[in-house]
Amino acid sequence: MKQRRTSQRIPMELPVEIRWKSRAGSLKHARGKTGNISGTGIFIEVPIRLRRATSVSIKVVLPREGTQGPLELLCQGRVVRWDQDGKVQGVGAVIDEYELRPVPAARAGGKRSPKGK
Repeated sequence: MKQRRTSQRIPMELPVEIRWKSRAGSLKHARGKTGNISGTGIFIEVPIRLRRATSVSIKVVLPREGTQGPLELLCQGRVVRWDQDGKVQGVGAVIDEYELRPVPAARAGGKRSPKGK
């Protein structure tokens, strides 16, 4: 099979949440972890099987190291493959749009200190 990747994959395990609509139109979601990320796609280890071309919303919480606070990567994309290799199974998705933003304080788990303290 000819490889069509245009950017390098970076192996990393980060918490991820994926959302999609079922054939009946109901909103579904699952949690898993990233297997790898590139500039154009992501592989998500998740215990579900999604059909090719399913539109997905993906949220990856990025590590705090080297940043002013916790960040999340929000992506819109579509499933391009489902894969199972031994005990690891998951979906590969192409990223069509993405946004990097700070995690809201209420979800970051930390208390905010008053200004100047």
